[in-house]
Amino acid sequence: MYYPTYTRRSDPFGMMRSMLRDVNRFIPTNSDQSVFPVVNVWQGDDAVAVTAEIPGIDPSDIDISVKDNVLTISGERKAPDLPDTARWHRNERRFGKFTRAIRLPFAASDEKVEARMTAGVLRIVVGRPDEDKPRKIEIKAA
Repeated sequence: MYYPTYTRRSDPFGMMRSMLRDVNRFIPTNSDQSVFPVVNVWQGDDAVAVTAEIPGIDPSDIDISVKDNVLTISGERKAPDLPDTARWHRNERRFGKFTRAIRLPFAASDEKVEARMTAGVLRIVVGRPDEDKPRKIEIKAA
């Protein structure tokens, strides 16, 4: 049996903090409800690259779209077919529909987007429009 320990009775705020710590140990948090899919995003001179970890999802169940400066990855992870008599002992992987929107540092179009899936990692490269690329300005001698 768990018996909570409280701080000195002469410190009512310390006692409340201690009680809240004890109560929070028994209340489930949303920390296991992380954002899915997890992504890494980096920018080069000519493009932005995005990698998303989406193991166990068929590429045909994933939609990728770009509108203005937002890249959207959406899809569905389907639950496995289990017999009616099966019981879960642990169920940590979420199933169902998901959507992840990533703001890009520039406006892009569908024509400059490439996507590949390898070993459960989706890699998306969004090309930077030519008119948005930095140009080197030539200095003329006077």
